[in-house]
Amino acid sequence: MPNFTISYIDWIIILGYFAFIIWRGIGYAKKHENAEDYFLASRSLTWPLIGLSLFASNISSSSLIGMAASGYETGFSVFSYEWMAAVVLIIFAIFFLPFYLRSKIYTLPEFLEKRFDSRSRYYFSGLTVLTNIGVDTAATLYAGALVVQLIFPSVELWQTILILAIFSGLYTIAGGLKAVVYTDAIQAVLLILGSALLTVLAYIKIGSWQAVVAVTPVQHFHIIQPHNDAFLPWPGLISGVFLLGFYFWATNQFIVQRALGAKNLRHGQWGALFAGFLKVATPLFIMIFPGLMARVLYPDIEKANLVFPMLMFELLPRGLLGLVLAGLIAAMMSSIDSALNSASTLVTMDFVKKLRPQTTSVQLMWIGRAATFCFMLAAAAWAPQIDRFPTLWQYLQSALSYIVPPIVALFVLGLFWKRANGNGALAGIVIGILSAAFFLIFSNLRWMPTIHFLYVAAIIFGLSCLAVVAGSLLTAAPSEKKVSDFTWHKKIYDNETAALSGLPFMLNYRYQSVMLIAFLALVLVWFW
Repeated sequence: MPNFTISYIDWIIILGYFAFIIWRGIGYAKKHENAEDYFLASRSLTWPLIGLSLFASNISSSSLIGMAASGYETGFSVFSYEWMAAVVLIIFAIFFLPFYLRSKIYTLPEFLEKRFDSRSRYYFSGLTVLTNIGVDTAATLYAGALVVQLIFPSVELWQTILILAIFSGLYTIAGGLKAVVYTDAIQAVLLILGSALLTVLAYIKIGSWQAVVAVTPVQHFHIIQPHNDAFLPWPGLISGVFLLGFYFWATNQFIVQRALGAKNLRHGQWGALFAGFLKVATPLFIMIFPGLMARVLYPDIEKANLVFPMLMFELLPRGLLGLVLAGLIAAMMSSIDSALNSASTLVTMDFVKKLRPQTTSVQLMWIGRAATFCFMLAAAAWAPQIDRFPTLWQYLQSALSYIVPPIVALFVLGLFWKRANGNGALAGIVIGILSAAFFLIFSNLRWMPTIHFLYVAAIIFGLSCLAVVAGSLLTAAPSEKKVSDFTWHKKIYDNETAALSGLPFMLNYRYQSVMLIAFLALVLVWFW
C-alpha cells in the first residue's frame, strides 16, 4: 500500500492554491452590482472560458475518481458517456442554445415557463435543485473526502465532507458565476496536466502494455460492449446514455449556465464545441487508462473508488503530488461551485423573484448567497449516504436515470412540436414520476425481471413523450404567439446559413461540428 503522507512542499502548494482561489473570489465579489453580474457574469464570457469551465465542472473529482474506478473494473466502456457528450453538445449548439440566449433567460426552468406554463417551471426548478445538491454536489464532496481520508484516516467521513463543503462554498458565495468560471479555467488546465502526468508515470511503473493485457479481460479494451453486458450494453448507448447526456449538457442549469453567460451566440456555440473536443480528447487517455493500468499494481484493491488516490500517492514525487492534489481538489471545487451557484440561481430567480417581483436586483444577489450557504450544508449532510453504493459512477448514473427522462421529453417536444402545450407538459411530468416510482418500488421484487437502468431511462422517456402528446391533443392548442419564438423551424436554419456565409471556414461552428464528429469517429473506430 502507498504511504499516504504529504510533504511540507506539497502542503505549501496546496495551501497556496487555496489562498489564491479565495482571493480571486473576494476580488470578484467587489465587482458585483446586481443579479446579472452575480448569476450570469454580466453575460460577458468568451468561448475559451466557457469551454474550459464546462469541462472542469463536468470532469470533477467525482467523475475523475469514478472513471478511474470504472476503468479498473470494466475497462473502456465508461468512455461512452464521454463521447456521447460531444454528440449532445453539437445538438445543443445547433438547436437549443440559440433559443436560450434569444430568450434572455436566467434559468432553464424559466424557458419551460415561456414555452409551456409556470407549472413546468416550478417542477423542473425544484427537481434541478434537488439533483444539483443530492447528486452533483454530494457526490463530489464524497469523492473529495475519500482522498482526504487517506491522509487523515482518523477523521470521520462526515467531518471531512463538512469541512470540504464549507471551504468550497466560500468563494462561490462571494464571487458568483464569474469567480466560478475563471477558477474553473485554471482548474481544467491543472486537471488535464496532472492526470496526463499520472498516466505516464503509471505506464513507466508497470513497464509495458503487455502487463495490462495479461490481467485484463479482452472485452475491457473495447468501448462498445455486447448487448448482455452488465455495466453498459450497447443498446443502452442509444437509449439511456444519450438521454442522460442530453439532460446534463442541454437542460441542466448546473452546466448550461456557463453558456447563458456568453457575450453572444457565437461564443456560446464555440465554447460548447470546445468542451466537446476536450471530452473526446482527454478522459479515455488520462483518466480511464490509469484505472486499467492499476489492475497490474493493485490486483486486490478493496474499493475501486480508491484507485486514483492510490496511484497519486504511490507514483508522484514531492512537489508534483501537491500539484496534482491541488488539481484534484480544484476539480472537486469546480463541480461544487457550479452546482451551488446554479442551485442558488434557480431558487432566487424561479421562486423568490417569481413570487416577490418587487425584490430588487441587489436583494436577489444576497438571497442567492444565502441560498448557496444553505445548499452547501444540505449537500454535506447527504454525501455520506453515497458510501452505500458499489461505485461512485453507479450512484451518479442510476440516480439520474429515474429522475431526468420526463424533463428531456418536455424540452425535445417543446422545441420541435408546436402542438405541445402546458397541459401536455404536466401530463408528461406526472406519468414520468409515476413510472419512476413504479420501477423504484417493484425493481427489488423477485418476480420482477431485472431491467438495466439505461433501459429504465428510455422506458420512462417514452411514456412521458406519449403522455405529453396525449395531454396536448386532448386539450386546446397553444396560441401561435405562445410558441412562435420557442419552437424550431427550417426558416431559422436558412437565416443562420445566410448569417454564417460571410465567416471564415474556421469560425463557422457548423464546420467545427463536422471536424469534431470526424475526430470522434476516428477514436471510436480505433477502440471499437
